[in-house]
Amino acid sequence: MHPDLWHQAAAYLHDVFIAKLDAWVMLGWFAQLLFSGRFLVQWLASERARRSVVPVAFWYLSIVGGALLFAYALSRRDPVFIVGQGAGLFIYARNLWLIRREHRASLTVTDTPS
Repeated sequence: MHPDLWHQAAAYLHDVFIAKLDAWVMLGWFAQLLFSGRFLVQWLASERARRSVVPVAFWYLSIVGGALLFAYALSRRDPVFIVGQGAGLFIYARNLWLIRREHRASLTVTDTPS
């Protein structure tokens, strides 16, 4: 590879990963870690059950990681990222609401005297 190309690649990587490192980037990395962790949680739950399972923790990691990524996207003024994470937040909140409603309904049925 041409030495100038190596230098340009190294300069680019330094700019992206080192020079731009600030509190928002650190928040973005943390948010991405939480958001990606949901897949590990889902995979482990599915392996234990020997079938595809989406545990409630998946949705909590989705909403917390998604909200932090949404804040990060807002700070970066990235319209694609803002719309993507904003739409996801609605879906994650809706799933948690449906799970909560189902849980309450099962408590009501269980609590009724026979």
